[in-house]
This record gives sequence, C-alpha cells and structure tokens, in this order.
Amino acid sequence: MKVLAVCGSKRKNGNTASLLNKTLEPFKSADIETEIIFPGDLQFSGCSGCEGCSSGRLCIVKDDMQKIYPKIIEADALIAGSPTYFFNMTSDMKKFIDRCYCFFSFDKTDRSVWISRLNQPACKFLGLISVCEQNNIADMGVTPSAMQSAFESLGYRTVFSQKVLFSFKAGEVLKHEDQLQAAYDNGVRLLKTLKMSKSFG
Repeated sequence: MKVLAVCGSKRKNGNTASLLNKTLEPFKSADIETEIIFPGDLQFSGCSGCEGCSSGRLCIVKDDMQKIYPKIIEADALIAGSPTYFFNMTSDMKKFIDRCYCFFSFDKTDRSVWISRLNQPACKFLGLISVCEQNNIADMGVTPSAMQSAFESLGYRTVFSQKVLFSFKAGEVLKHEDQLQAAYDNGVRLLKTLKMSKSFG
C-alpha cells in the first residue's frame, strides 16, 4: 500500500504540514510507504484547457507534474491539506487539483458522460485537512467542500474531513492536543479502511 499526502502550504513546519505528518504516523508505524509533497516546491503551471489529454493520455505539458502523476496513480489513498486563503484553498492546492483534469475521459458526442480513469479498476480513498486562522467555521469558506468535490469527482471516497480553526502562526496547532489526536485517529481510520479494502482484493 502507498499513501500520498499533498500540502497546500509552503511552510514545511506549518500547521497543515504538522497535521498531515500526524495523520501519516499510523501508516509509518505499519511500515506502509508514505510521502508528502509540497506543490509550492514544484515548477508547474495551472491547467490551460488545451485538451491535449483528451486522447486518453496524461497531461502533455512537460513540467514537474510529470513526476507526480505516477505517484498519484500508485497511491491507494491521498490526504490533502490546505490552509484557508480568502475563504478557499490555496492557489498551490487549486493548481495541483486543476492539473488532475487529465485523468478524466469524456464521451466524444456528449460531455455530460464522463469517467475518471484514476479510480479504474479500484476505488481510491481520501482524507482532507482544512486549516483556518479564525475561530468561526464560516470563515473557512469553501475550503473543505471545494477540495472534497474536486477529489470525489476524480473517484476518491472521502474517509474523513478534519476542520481545524484558530491556527495561524507556524506550528501553532502543536498546542492543540485535541486536533493532533484527531489527526492521528483519522489516520488510523484511513489505515483500517485501506486494509479492509485490500482484504476483498
């Protein structure tokens, strides 16, 4: 099994990264391969809508995303985390998601008919972490729902969506034992889900 985490924050020791690493702990303890990537470290552009992927291939743009596509395909589960910027996910996370458009295939005569090649032949699983500096869930805006809708359209089944408030300064969430425990427990739940899925394979 493989689990890929995607951090929408550029801060390696920030709140989002800390929570993602906490969620990955159960997998590391079980000797399951994990990796966390930071789109902000990669050199890649957003989707231009060129439809170069419409032939059933991956994106034709030659940039750092070409190194990431195999990791996405091979991972049994993905954990995506983002801070909230202007009531939404960060531009790094949005750009990463947009470049996953290449996994879709559309009917040539009716674009309302489509599939995601990413979940063929097996379902993939998703965990979400959304972080906000304010202490009001409304100030998180669409961050959790926008990420969830996008990844579910790609064929992921959401196992958890953790919403973390009142965390702004880098590492501030480390003072929130309840959120750290919730992140760990979410990792355990995702691990159990993956093991159950594999037991039927």
